[in-house]
Amino acid sequence: MRKTVPCSSMVLLFSLVFLFSGAAKAQSLTMANGRLEAGFGLGPLFFLGDLGGNRGIGTRFVKDVNLPLTNFAKGVFVQYYFKEWLSARLAVNAGQLEGDDAQISGKGGFEESRKIRNLNFRSKMQEAYLAFEFSPTVFFERYDGLFHKVRPYLIGGVGVFHFNPQGRYFAPDGTWKWVDLQPLRTEGQGISEYPDRKPYKLTQLMVPVGIGVKYYLSDNIFVGAEVLHRKTFTDYVDDVSTNYIDANLFAQYLTAEQAAIANQVHYRQDFVPGAAVTRPATVGEQRGNPKQNDSYFSSIIRMGWRFGDVLDSDRRAVRSQRCPAYY
Repeated sequence: MRKTVPCSSMVLLFSLVFLFSGAAKAQSLTMANGRLEAGFGLGPLFFLGDLGGNRGIGTRFVKDVNLPLTNFAKGVFVQYYFKEWLSARLAVNAGQLEGDDAQISGKGGFEESRKIRNLNFRSKMQEAYLAFEFSPTVFFERYDGLFHKVRPYLIGGVGVFHFNPQGRYFAPDGTWKWVDLQPLRTEGQGISEYPDRKPYKLTQLMVPVGIGVKYYLSDNIFVGAEVLHRKTFTDYVDDVSTNYIDANLFAQYLTAEQAAIANQVHYRQDFVPGAAVTRPATVGEQRGNPKQNDSYFSSIIRMGWRFGDVLDSDRRAVRSQRCPAYY
């Protein structure tokens, strides 16, 4: 007979929930003296860029999300409350972004040109941001403390993220390999014949903006959900932005091995693994859309703990001597 063994991580998670819930009731922290929160989050991560998408003209909106390429983001955060309705959050997250023209379901429209393009990428992503969280419903709350409160909020800030796009390369030994794309100058970055195309940096600024909601299981513990969009200032998260260049230039600026890889990964139309390229790319033909920068967003399930204000121990001692009030 088969026995069902619970996942150890789930057992640990629920154990922590009950442990801290019990501690929360014992400490009875209230809205007035709890300033610091810390916790973690986990949820799906989506890329919106030049590669992949769905029917029609490519956009940077949710209509072009390819669900099979969904990856998970995970991270931790600390949050300080200036007021109950205003706080600052410092967060660190990691995940993977992906885009693939093969995921496009062609319907005979504008999406066909992207599907024929046949490019793909993946990139590990690490980010850190500082954001301010605004909870407007605090002004309408009718009792002190946090137990059983629901708090929707808005969040916005600034941060940095690191990425490193890779493309699938069919090697001479007959195997597929992931290769770093930025050093290959696939769109002429750093090539003197294209002076306006500078090498892009792998660490960039971004602006996180989103909405979320928290539910406090106790005065100390909350669970919540959040959608956070990241506006970036680069169009090269997927290494695709503008037009095809003259592929003969690869041999002039790269090693022989790099040039062979660049010739394959920069132009994949009609590509057949192991076969020679049937025709080179037309110089100046559109490869991406430089008018729209790349972006990404996550839908995170969050869990956090509210701690007492260690900077306000005297005030908490005074409160502990007051008679309780019931509403």
